[in-house]
Amino acid sequence: MGGRRKRQGLQTVLDPQQFPSENTEFFLTGPAGRLECLADVAEPGTERPATIVLCHPHPLHNGTMRNKVVTIMDRAMRELGLATVRFNFRGAGDSEGEHDDGNGEVEDLLTVVEWVHQTRPDDDLWLGGFSFGAFVVLKAAQNLPVRQLITIAPPVERYGFETLLPPNCPWLIVQGDEDDVVSADAVQKWADGLDQSPDLIIMEEAGHFFHRRLMDLRGLLKNHVQSNLP
Repeated sequence: MGGRRKRQGLQTVLDPQQFPSENTEFFLTGPAGRLECLADVAEPGTERPATIVLCHPHPLHNGTMRNKVVTIMDRAMRELGLATVRFNFRGAGDSEGEHDDGNGEVEDLLTVVEWVHQTRPDDDLWLGGFSFGAFVVLKAAQNLPVRQLITIAPPVERYGFETLLPPNCPWLIVQGDEDDVVSADAVQKWADGLDQSPDLIIMEEAGHFFHRRLMDLRGLLKNHVQSNLP
């Protein structure tokens, strides 16, 4: 294993050389300092050769890897048989560094992806992101061998989404029709204008954070990506 860093009276592994065998928090050395990460394994008996890395919403609006939407994505994927990794972008939670408007955050994601490739080299790579995290995973997917992309409530009217190309893999977009942060109409229009059409699901009676609809979101995610499992 790598070195250790003391945190809140505990010792947290730094740069582990193996993927954990249970729910484990650790740190990776990123380009702006240490990145706080949380990895977990598939539900027993469901294991598939795939790992998904999940990205959280905007850190300047209290977004972290423990966001409820990110957590429900994590749960759904583990129930499908995937290993999962969540992490806090630079400046969020106990990650070091400062927010970088989506540029440095892509570098943070690439750091985590490289660690996944090293510790689970035979796994398919899946990416998932919510809100700001959806932008980060789509931007990173331009140059990564992603086998499945999941973007929830992508803020298409910000961050230059129009410059990004569709990924060369199955792509699920989930958008709430009552979202007061991301316009469902804007997402629909943007998706309709893409050269390769994603699988866009507009969830009725769902706001930005899917309050009272998280269990429905969990089921939707599982139903729509299970055919792409390795």
